[in-house]
Amino acid sequence: MNEQLRVVLVGLPGSGKSTFGRYMSSALNLSFYDLDQLIEERKQMKIPNIFLQYGEGQFRNWETETLKWILDRDESYVLASGGGCPCFNNNIDLMNKKSTTVYLDVPLQEISVRLGVSRSQNRPMFSGLKQGAITLKLKSLLIEREYFYNQSKIKLSGENLSAELLLAEFIRLTKSQD
Repeated sequence: MNEQLRVVLVGLPGSGKSTFGRYMSSALNLSFYDLDQLIEERKQMKIPNIFLQYGEGQFRNWETETLKWILDRDESYVLASGGGCPCFNNNIDLMNKKSTTVYLDVPLQEISVRLGVSRSQNRPMFSGLKQGAITLKLKSLLIEREYFYNQSKIKLSGENLSAELLLAEFIRLTKSQD
């Protein structure tokens, strides 16, 4: 297998994994994948329906199965993982072994505003919640998940991070690791 650039973005829901991932893949002329979309395509079900019909345990197993499948592909790409993906089934270890992991560390208040504004997005975990409840839910998720996110090879942090700034910082950090 040739040396491929596989970038896996991790972080809380609303941290910008899909938005930044699309921008990054376009700027670097790489394929872009969203792990949740891959699961939906492979299982021919929407994520909320998988949770309802099969439960979180089965979803997490299918998530790991799909992650392994995409990480074994012989191509370069950017992958937006699900917010919880790194935290189950030793997925963060697998991601680190087979890709460059990037933790998008965006302040909770910024994510809360994003999630509050974008109610049209498919985010069942936050549907129907008021702004304060969204922030509390995010705090709880961060407490549970930050240990795993912090195992990423690269951490990009800050408020109001634009895709352009994130990409420039990613390139700078990857060059300094060579």
